[in-house]
Amino acid sequence: MNISRFNIRVYGILVHKGRLLVSDEWINGARVVKFPGGGLEFGEGTIDCLQREWREEFDVEIEVTEHFYTTDYFQPSLFDNSQVISIYYFLRLVGMPDELTPRQQGDRVLWIPQQEVEAELFTLPIDRKVGGMLRELWQTGAP
Repeated sequence: MNISRFNIRVYGILVHKGRLLVSDEWINGARVVKFPGGGLEFGEGTIDCLQREWREEFDVEIEVTEHFYTTDYFQPSLFDNSQVISIYYFLRLVGMPDELTPRQQGDRVLWIPQQEVEAELFTLPIDRKVGGMLRELWQTGAP
């Protein structure tokens, strides 16, 4: 393993009417269930990145409401020779549309009931950790 750079990713956690939004996308020829978001660009803040990603992916405006988690362990990328650092924020949509449709053909939006969220739902390692953390949080009765 020859890690040569950081890969900073920013993701949004959207809960609406007791359901969590997740993306089902094609990445490098494989179906991946993940939190919506993506890569931080040079010169961009993390919240700016998340807002840009949601505009690109769903054509919606978001408001970040709270930081939830930042990777606190070493995670090599599954796709290249980088170390992944992921940042997760709770967010809300500015004006909830009737339906969220991904702009990328072949991608899908899944609404998962909070009580069904678990680590194994997700494909990527850090998303799995966050999925497990959310399950624990919601089992305690937190919204």
